[in-house]
Amino acid sequence: MSRATVRERVRYWFDNTMSRGTAALIGWLALISFGLILLVTVLGMWLTPVEAAKNNGFPGMLWMSLMRTLSPGKVASDSGSAPFVALMFVASLGGLFIVSALVGVLANGLKTRFEQLRKGKSRIIETGHIVILGWSEQVFTIVTELVQAHASDRGSVISILADMDKPTMEDDIRRHVGDTGRTKLVCRTGRPTEPTDLDLMSLDSARSVVVLSPQGDDPDAHVIKTLLALAKRSGDHPPVVAAIASTANMAAARLAGGPDVHLVDSDDTASRLIVQSSRQSGMSVVCMDLLNFDDGEIYLRSDPDLTGMAYGDALPAYQTATVIGLRGSSGVMLNPPMDTVISAGDEVIVIAHDDSLIHLADGMPEAREESILSVEHTGPAPERTLVLNWNGRGRQIVRYLDGYVAPGSVLDIASDHPDAATGFEGLRNLTVNAKECDTADRYALESLGLGVYQHVIVLSDDRFLAGHADTRTLMTLLQLRDMQTSLGERYSIVSEMHDENNRSLAEVTEADDIVISDTVIGLLLAQLAENQHLAEVFDYLFDSRGSEIYPRPAGQYVRPGAPVSFASVIESARRRGETAIGYRLAERVNEAPHFGVVLNPDKSRPLRLGPGDSVIVLAER
Repeated sequence: MSRATVRERVRYWFDNTMSRGTAALIGWLALISFGLILLVTVLGMWLTPVEAAKNNGFPGMLWMSLMRTLSPGKVASDSGSAPFVALMFVASLGGLFIVSALVGVLANGLKTRFEQLRKGKSRIIETGHIVILGWSEQVFTIVTELVQAHASDRGSVISILADMDKPTMEDDIRRHVGDTGRTKLVCRTGRPTEPTDLDLMSLDSARSVVVLSPQGDDPDAHVIKTLLALAKRSGDHPPVVAAIASTANMAAARLAGGPDVHLVDSDDTASRLIVQSSRQSGMSVVCMDLLNFDDGEIYLRSDPDLTGMAYGDALPAYQTATVIGLRGSSGVMLNPPMDTVISAGDEVIVIAHDDSLIHLADGMPEAREESILSVEHTGPAPERTLVLNWNGRGRQIVRYLDGYVAPGSVLDIASDHPDAATGFEGLRNLTVNAKECDTADRYALESLGLGVYQHVIVLSDDRFLAGHADTRTLMTLLQLRDMQTSLGERYSIVSEMHDENNRSLAEVTEADDIVISDTVIGLLLAQLAENQHLAEVFDYLFDSRGSEIYPRPAGQYVRPGAPVSFASVIESARRRGETAIGYRLAERVNEAPHFGVVLNPDKSRPLRLGPGDSVIVLAER
């Protein structure tokens, strides 16, 4: 290869300086301006000595050249010899080029800077903020709940980092969430898997971090890579909460995130809720009320006044809060044995509308003995359950259902999904049968003989996009409701959907429960972003071991139709070893948003529970 010439080297050096951006361009223009002004001044001193003398010599000529260069219009007022006018004209002509070039460079530089700001590439300067990494439909649920949680707080900040355009993120959140009140929302464009982009979020001073499972193929790989990037960064590490879509990837995610990361198993949580909702009508509504920040929330509270008291005696201790369990050195236990003594280091787990309302009552409300009944619960009998449609969490649902039902129960799966007929070995209580069926076809549904079933579960078909799958689910629900009406049959219907916006449409079908799986996971992530200690409580709540939530006939606890206080309901449940947390009114089961569910009622306010109403309790099966 031949050696570079001097011209090529100069050209290469010039190209490198020009590539340094706006500042380099302005520097070159300044240098050209200085050269032009100096040249015109020297020529003026040489060619026009008379005019130079009139204008105070070299300094005056230098000033005149500068003014003509910066303000070319001044040339019109010049007078003198032809060489002088010609020199001023040259300075003005050069000034036209320099000024126009400077304006163009500044305009382009400002445009580039504004575009960078628009893209959200600057580092945020916040403390105590909540960081959301990634983007999915769950982000709207999480932001809505966090805004609600911080409605009375000044200076709260939610920051989002996602591989999207900043204005697009802001517009989507405004459209889905609306006004964020006192909570400031800050969006930044970047990849959560890139350490340099993570540095934009000031993670050292963040309160907590939420890692979302994105939409698309293999979302868990993205979450795991983000957890690795968080673990490898230097500095302080705030608490991290992440959602994993597939149970099979939980072990890898734990290894990537380390012991300080709390993982939410989306498949497992949704599967448990679907199964529990199919067994206890209203279960999904109760869980949604506990998970959101609108009404009853779960709090952990240390109260020295309860130390030494038995758990059962402490149940009516709060007028506007409901005790549901204890958190001690051995962990969380909901509805512990009634004789469990509250130790000095124990925290009481309560449901309350706000932490400011958690205070001991002036006196324990009295239960009315004449209103309390003691009717034994009947044990579960073998039953038949029908599952319509199929998806990847179907086998988990079947195995969890096997742990609930009595021996000899039957589960039929009706679907044209290719994976719906295998993988059911090792079941103890269920006999599983698979049937080929197009669940959107009315005649195919009628051929199933739905009147022999006690429970019907409608799953979301994972062969379709979420929106189309929800549409097919709605069609199936409408068919089931019409069949129930025309044939006079009664069986509980629990359906799974993706989009919370479809709930209002699904309410027309009067399904007993509708589980919006994405919304449930979003609500859970928002709760854990606020308080990671609640992870143990929700793990216990969704686990089939230990006490669970059960809506049970009110007539087993208090006299139907008689005026009673909720304190009497609590006392009746306590005698059974159960913790009453609310009730459900049958006449309001179709009224959104609570569908008749009332959690944490005032203990002294009178109420009447009819034959169709339910008492919501924490109890062993």
